[in-house]
Amino acid sequence: MKLLLTLLTTVFLLTASAQNKDEQTIRNLLARQMSDWNKGNIAGFMKGYWNNDSLLFVGKKGANYGYRTTLQNYLKSYPDTTAMGKLNFDILKVQALSPDCYFVLGKWMLTRTIGNLSGHYTLILRKIKGEWVIVSDHSS
Repeated sequence: MKLLLTLLTTVFLLTASAQNKDEQTIRNLLARQMSDWNKGNIAGFMKGYWNNDSLLFVGKKGANYGYRTTLQNYLKSYPDTTAMGKLNFDILKVQALSPDCYFVLGKWMLTRTIGNLSGHYTLILRKIKGEWVIVSDHSS
């Protein structure tokens, strides 16, 4: 019985440790996105997304698919650093759905001289080829 309890505790601690590492990696990815955005670097910001035609982005105009479409929409909506402003994420929840899939809930805020913007987002991230990437983004 004691051996079983020790084994279960060890498995739990190893699983929790892996989840904590993945969660920290995801938080770091979002921090890099903020940093790139705040430097006016949309191409760098986009490195957090899955570079695939199946990337899903849902915004106020509905659903759009594809990395290229998402990039073009960002470039059109934020043509310069004045429009981009300074981005801040307030991460409200990071939850493992499986070993290779996480859910993130948060709030985004753009501080701009032309008027501030804010909203909420939900992200689904997958570990693909050893890298965490956003495969679905619903921002409102």
